[in-house]
Amino acid sequence: QVQLVESGGGLVQAGGSLRLSCAASGRTFSNYAMGWFRQAPGKEREAVAAISRSGSSTYYANSVKGRFTISRDNAKNAVYLQMNSLKAEDTAVYYCAAKTSTFYTLTYSRGFEYDYWGQGTQVTVSS
Repeated sequence: QVQLVESGGGLVQAGGSLRLSCAASGRTFSNYAMGWFRQAPGKEREAVAAISRSGSSTYYANSVKGRFTISRDNAKNAVYLQMNSLKAEDTAVYYCAAKTSTFYTLTYSRGFEYDYWGQGTQVTVSS
């Protein structure tokens, strides 16, 4: 089992930046593909970005392409989400998730594929 703790959320003006971090503990971090999801009030949870075990493959939702960057540091047991040019519609609770994977280069963009979830961190973008 792996425990995930997100941090870095907050209030930012439109056009600003935030960097979310997700610290993992428990099992070997490099065994997990990772993803960031978000859920806004009254909306369904959606995938934002995902990264493979090796870090060589990434996935981005169309709505964040060119603005968000996912990365991981397996030595530090952490995954990050750099968010630039933030918009009001990016306001949501952001969740980190981990999926046990036997494949080094696959990414996963569907929530039901993930095994473990963090508690979430609020991101609010004021317009």
